[in-house]
Amino acid sequence: MEYLNERVSYLKGLAEGLGIKEDTKESKIILAIVDVLDEFADAINDIDGSQSELSDYVEDIDEDLADLEDSYYDNEDDYCEIQCPNCNETIYVDRDTYSSGEGVECPNCHEMVEFECPGHDEDTDDD
Repeated sequence: MEYLNERVSYLKGLAEGLGIKEDTKESKIILAIVDVLDEFADAINDIDGSQSELSDYVEDIDEDLADLEDSYYDNEDDYCEIQCPNCNETIYVDRDTYSSGEGVECPNCHEMVEFECPGHDEDTDDD
């Protein structure tokens, strides 16, 4: 975006080279427009820098999130998904809780839920 500053500098030089002075109405407006263009160019450069920093920050967050997702989904087989028969809330139960044969308390309705975890047998022990 530096080219905007260069172009505004060119306009300022052109105005000086043409000998535009603030003694007529037309020259006042032309010089004021050039000054406003200079302010716009500076503001756009500031925004461009901020946007670049923000983009880098979001990229870092995205990478961190990808790492967390990889970590979480690598352990996805360690959990079973069950549905509370009382309130239909989905509950995730870890393998150890499942293997214990005990029910779990639904975090939504606080009722005890008995369950069977599909794909896992109570006699199966991976240790």
